[in-house]
Amino acid sequence: MSEPLVPRMQGFGTTIFAEMSALAVETGSINLGQGFPDTDGPPAMLDTAIEAIRSGLNQYPPGPGLPELRQAVADQKRERYGLSYDPAAEVFVTVGATEGIAASVLALTGPGDEVIAFEPTYDSYAATIALAGAVLRPVTLRPDGGRFTFDPDELRAAVGPRTRMILVNSPHNPVGTVFTRDELELIAGLCREHDLVALTDEVYEYLTFDGAEHIPLATLPGMRERTVAVSSVGKTFSVTGWKTGWVTAPAPYIRAVQTVKQFTTFAVGGPWQRATAYALGNELPWVEELRASLQAKRDRLITGLEAAGFTAFRPQGTYFVQTDIGPLGFKDGVELARALPGKAGVVAIPSQVFYQRPDEGARFVRFAFCKKDEVIDEAVERLRRVTG
Repeated sequence: MSEPLVPRMQGFGTTIFAEMSALAVETGSINLGQGFPDTDGPPAMLDTAIEAIRSGLNQYPPGPGLPELRQAVADQKRERYGLSYDPAAEVFVTVGATEGIAASVLALTGPGDEVIAFEPTYDSYAATIALAGAVLRPVTLRPDGGRFTFDPDELRAAVGPRTRMILVNSPHNPVGTVFTRDELELIAGLCREHDLVALTDEVYEYLTFDGAEHIPLATLPGMRERTVAVSSVGKTFSVTGWKTGWVTAPAPYIRAVQTVKQFTTFAVGGPWQRATAYALGNELPWVEELRASLQAKRDRLITGLEAAGFTAFRPQGTYFVQTDIGPLGFKDGVELARALPGKAGVVAIPSQVFYQRPDEGARFVRFAFCKKDEVIDEAVERLRRVTG
């Protein structure tokens, strides 16, 4: 029997996250690969979800989302960023940020359109763009002064007559960059000049370190009307399995996204929506404590990785530390990541799988620090014994 997969999806096999997590289970390794915390979110938020289940919120909720969550998201945008969105027409709930991004790309791009994204890109971006029949034009983030950034000339050169969208992930997974106002101004200027849609992935919006400020692209002049912003509850409140996200955008874009989403998952679990609405309104002090603890965990992991011989880049946000494996004598991150579980009992993610041009990322490996301190300490001790 011939390969049944449609041509545009060939090359997108099992995700690296599934492969490495399965390897972690198989070898009994510490999983510093996939970005999920090993502790739960605020107890009162969890109790709100339980009470919602017990009170009967177990049937289909409204397709666009519970009104209380849409209002909570609108309130959060206004209070935190000064952005005003109509909760009835400009806020839409999705099954996590991944669906929000996918529905937006499928709704707003088509065959032959070009989408600019900054590589390394989160793995769903390339697959979703391929599903739309569009073309991904990567602009590479490279180390410069201890952080990853892009070459402005490369970004300008990537814009062509078929460019439809720029996809911006900040804080950025996997390199941890939080784009500066100057960087965002350049992106915004190109969007305005060439009449482009901006799709922003802002799931780590609260998880920034060392005073780095997350600036939503929609707050820049002329961008509110052309930005489709995506975020979610999972990373902010340590409930990645809830898969509850949202899209905020002008009403015509929301209608386009809803047209796609209603034929995929239709609706999002009501209990998670109610609990998320509660958390956005009541648990932000808990998030600040989480942010501070993650900064300490980041520093703890970096200290250990450097002692083990890795060159570590200090992220300004997210759950992840990007490392250069060159000083250890390795040139291929996939080869090293597949060997580490057997050699050291630790799982990492090879960053090159996030590149359209894998050679650009061959020497980088990503480690997650959203783990208990004792787990981080044991992992780096295992790495040190092997690399040392």
